[in-house]
Amino acid sequence: MLFMYLDLEMLLLLIGETSLIPDGNYKRTVMACFIQAVYLLELDRQENRSNKENALAPKWWIPFKYKLVQTLIDERDGSIFGAILEWDRSAAMADLVLIRPSGAPRAVLALRGTLLKSPTIRRDIEDDLRFLAWESLKGSVRFNVALEALKSVAESYGSNNVCVAGHSLGAGFALQVGKALAKEGIYVETHLFNPPSVSVAMSLRNIGEKAEFAWKRIKSMIPSGSETTENSSNIEEEKSYGVTGLKSWVSNLNRLKNPGVGIGKWVPHLYVNNSDYICCSYTEKSDQVEKSNEGKENVNTTNGRAVAAAAAAKLFVMSKGKQKFLEAHGLEQWWSDDLQLQLALHDSKLISRQLKSLYTISAPQSNTGKS
Repeated sequence: MLFMYLDLEMLLLLIGETSLIPDGNYKRTVMACFIQAVYLLELDRQENRSNKENALAPKWWIPFKYKLVQTLIDERDGSIFGAILEWDRSAAMADLVLIRPSGAPRAVLALRGTLLKSPTIRRDIEDDLRFLAWESLKGSVRFNVALEALKSVAESYGSNNVCVAGHSLGAGFALQVGKALAKEGIYVETHLFNPPSVSVAMSLRNIGEKAEFAWKRIKSMIPSGSETTENSSNIEEEKSYGVTGLKSWVSNLNRLKNPGVGIGKWVPHLYVNNSDYICCSYTEKSDQVEKSNEGKENVNTTNGRAVAAAAAAKLFVMSKGKQKFLEAHGLEQWWSDDLQLQLALHDSKLISRQLKSLYTISAPQSNTGKS
């Protein structure tokens, strides 16, 4: 949502351009710079800066030895909302970098957030409202374009050699696109800066969960005269379930052991600021927002059996005290040289909810039809 026309030479001095070993901080900085480049690609388009001499965007990928290979276009207004950047071997060789540093991705899909400029603001806000209403971006044209682009580069270079990164609205797309591929067994490293966390759908779901929990408490206090009948019925159901149910359950247990299922394999990196009300809900711990689970946020029950859901993400939280929203939501904070982050794992109810479908085992169903 925000950009800065920084002196890139000063930025490179801060992070050390010649140090191409992509440790965690360096990779975070590079991903943030690539997203900045996408913002500037759209601004270059709007302001007709097409020449190498006056275009601003290339300055944000060339120093890192990457090149632009594809732009993602929103067909509704022609705006650029994403880009694929690829390791530029020839540029690296020219600077005597003979091999790609270990851990540096061969390709990166970068997705920008909302631009408050008239040529693209309508479509950006439309997708912002889509997420606000439904906590989903799958109905957007951009989702399908980004999904196909990421799948294509993952197939070309291998998912282990590809990253997807986004800021604000772009982080929302990156999360849902990465999750969609993870469901297919394609695990792409994902970096999400200031991802949106507030939606009407989430608020309604929280209300519904509280109401359901209250109803279960009340129901458990009401004596039932039909318990004997129900127990008999349950026994008959268990008998009819028989071998089919057992096979299905064993199959699901094997699915847990199968590395292809992806439990713990896709671990997105989220970067949030406590002063940013758009993403701060990610910092709410599970025991603060779901008392009913008694601290067992990652446990699902299937036919009375507890199954660990193992939903996980790396949550990097920055807190510099009270900040203004524009500063707390800005992209430029993530390449700051004095950045102090706090890492939390398995600690966010919202993360677990969003990743739950990746790890939930469906209940075994008996086959009532003809074989």
